[in-house]
Amino acid sequence: RMAAAPPSYCFVAFPPCSKDGLVVFGKNSARPRDEVQEVVYFAAAEHDPGSKVECTYIEIEQVPKTHAVVLSRPSWLWGAEMGANEHGVCVANEAVVTREPASESEALLGMDLVRLGLERGATAKEALDVIVALLEEHGQGGNYYEDGSSCHTFQSAFLIVDRNEAWILETSGKYWAAEKITEGVKCICNQLSLTTKIDAEHPELRNYVKSRGWWNGDSDFNFSEVFSLADDHLACCSGRESLEKQGGDVSAQAMIDVLRDKDSGVCVDSESFLTTASIVSVLPQDPSFPCIHYFTGTPDPSRSIFKPFIFVDDVKLVPKVQSPSFGNDDPAKKIPRFQEKPDRRHELYKAHEWARSLLENDQDKGQKLMRIMLDLEKQGLEAMEDILSRTEILDPAEVVDLFYDCVDTELKFFK
Repeated sequence: RMAAAPPSYCFVAFPPCSKDGLVVFGKNSARPRDEVQEVVYFAAAEHDPGSKVECTYIEIEQVPKTHAVVLSRPSWLWGAEMGANEHGVCVANEAVVTREPASESEALLGMDLVRLGLERGATAKEALDVIVALLEEHGQGGNYYEDGSSCHTFQSAFLIVDRNEAWILETSGKYWAAEKITEGVKCICNQLSLTTKIDAEHPELRNYVKSRGWWNGDSDFNFSEVFSLADDHLACCSGRESLEKQGGDVSAQAMIDVLRDKDSGVCVDSESFLTTASIVSVLPQDPSFPCIHYFTGTPDPSRSIFKPFIFVDDVKLVPKVQSPSFGNDDPAKKIPRFQEKPDRRHELYKAHEWARSLLENDQDKGQKLMRIMLDLEKQGLEAMEDILSRTEILDPAEVVDLFYDCVDTELKFFK
């Protein structure tokens, strides 16, 4: 049987479940324990006709214009586990296992498709259209981990969200189905979740599964039943209940609390996997307010601080959460790949390692540090709530170095 997909969790909550006309999005990224995630920003850009873009494993046609994006990504690859663009679109992916073995041959990774959807889609639906068109053209495949000894491959599921709606997109090879969500709370994890409510699909999807003998064409078409391995599709989402219990009050803080919950399994800390980074985004349905994206940039959200980022022109870059770059000497770029593992830790990751060991080994000092960290986070959350409750338009100068300053303050505490 194939290796289990890493147990990441993604959530979205819409009004009336969420507070004050806000759409709230969150993801815990579960990855191999020692993998480093960085937080990177790429400005909007125009590209020459005919230019190409080098993704993790393959090169594809570039588009004339790409949107500004902020991404949380395993620092050895091109794509991202999760992120947002300047138009208030958020995308997160999940590795899933289906009855169709995922391809080992190098193509687009699910994580590349996250970034491509964000760079090219100004709404959730546009991002979905981008992702499925690229799947059709290039396919998905290649190693999901920085591991030279074996190839770990998965199919992909995505949660794609904007200020008005969300799409759950689930794929197997180039085939896909999607469901549109505009209310309530939704969770996706490392198993297929779409059943019979399908709002968009690959034009050949039903013919294909009939030809494989997976569906007879008479019963209701249930995507998870058709594509899951026999024993798989169980209700996976333990965090959903806690969000639903908030009864109309899901806020950034409530989403953060769910992502920190180890007892529910949403915050993964197991022998093979760790939540290596987390994101929470708050998307006001009123477009005159800015979207706010909180990133940890460090592992284990129960021991990390969520720091806010807002898109403005000339936003200050934050090298302290960026991993070192190895250019063409990177073992991830050389064939055969991953023959060695360079040290990819960024400055915040290293400082945070010290904090984690303190939390594990010295209870008094650890608890004191944790209180200071949570207090710092609370100040950030309150300042952002203030921005969302104002009547006047936000002055970009006020937030141009917001994320930079938060990272800087966190580093000072660790020193």
